[in-house]
Amino acid sequence: EVQLQASGGGLVQAGGSLRLSCVASGFSFDDYAIGWIRQAPGKEREEVSCISGSDGSTYYADSVKGRFTISSDNAKKTVYLRMDRLTPEDTAVYYCAAAKRPYYSTKYYILGPYEYDSWGQGTQVTVSS
Repeated sequence: EVQLQASGGGLVQAGGSLRLSCVASGFSFDDYAIGWIRQAPGKEREEVSCISGSDGSTYYADSVKGRFTISSDNAKKTVYLRMDRLTPEDTAVYYCAAAKRPYYSTKYYILGPYEYDSWGQGTQVTVSS
């Protein structure tokens, strides 16, 4: 059974940083893409970043490019999202999600936020101005 456990959210002032963690179990990292998707009240889900378990390729939404960094520790089956220079617009519930995509690479295709098969519980990120 695929399970994802997200943590690391909190309250931070604008300009600050947080690191989210997503611990995965029940599947082989190599065959999956892991994404971070956020949802703010009244807004659509937004995929902010993704990492391929197959080739390590990454994707960032324009809204976070240059500020967020996704990484993975395959031995620990953990994916991290380092978020720097946070702004109030980053306030949202952040979810980690997994999609079974063997041989997937972000070089050729970007998964949409509704293409993920398994979701963890969200972690709230609140950025005060």
